Formats: sequence, C-alpha cells, structure tokens
Amino acid sequence: AQTKEDLKSAQDDRTSAKKAMAEATALREKEAASFAAEKAEADTNIAAMDKAIKALERGMAGSFLQSATASVLKQLAQSSDQDLIGEADRQDLLAFLSGDAKYAPQSGQIVGILKQMHET
Repeated sequence: AQTKEDLKSAQDDRTSAKKAMAEATALREKEAASFAAEKAEADTNIAAMDKAIKALERGMAGSFLQSATASVLKQLAQSSDQDLIGEADRQDLLAFLSGDAKYAPQSGQIVGILKQMHET
C-alpha cells in the first residue's frame, strides 16, 4: 500500500513539474518575442541616429529634413517613453526636425544632442 502511495505521489509530482516547465517555457518564449521586437525598434532608431549625425556633419541639413530618417528620428524624439535627453534638448531637436521658423540653425548643437541620444 505504501509503495502505491509513493508511486502516485511521484506521478503527481512529475505531472506538476512538467506543467511548471511548460508554463516557464511559454513565458520565456513570450519574453524572447517581446525582446526581439524592442531590439528591432532600438536598432532602427540607432541606425536613424547614425544617418542623421552623418548627414548633419556633412552639412546636408536641408535635404536631411526631407528624408525618412528624419521622420523616424522625429518619432523617436516625440516618444513620451524616451528619457534619453532633457526636455529643452528634445524641444530644440523637434523644432529643427519640424523646420520650425523659430528655429535658428544650430546644427552643431543638434549633432551633439543626437550623439548624446545615441550613446544613451
């Protein structure tokens, strides 16, 4: 009788362990998919910053503002969940990317802001 109880207990423990393993595996797969999506977005943003920095350093600010890279960069700067730069720098960057008439050309400062964002 004791052997049957021990066997039943071992079978129950094994079933519970298999269930826990399946749940843990599903959780890891979900987290891996979430990480992959976040990494892809971060890689896109980093590439956009690289292109923006290079274009601005070459003095192509006017044509850069027309590019898709500028649009991606603007979306990144507007993103409320980004704490990469201070609010004043964010506003300067957005004014520059918007082609705002109030913006006085300061591409050196913008390049500095972008480099700071890139490093963070």
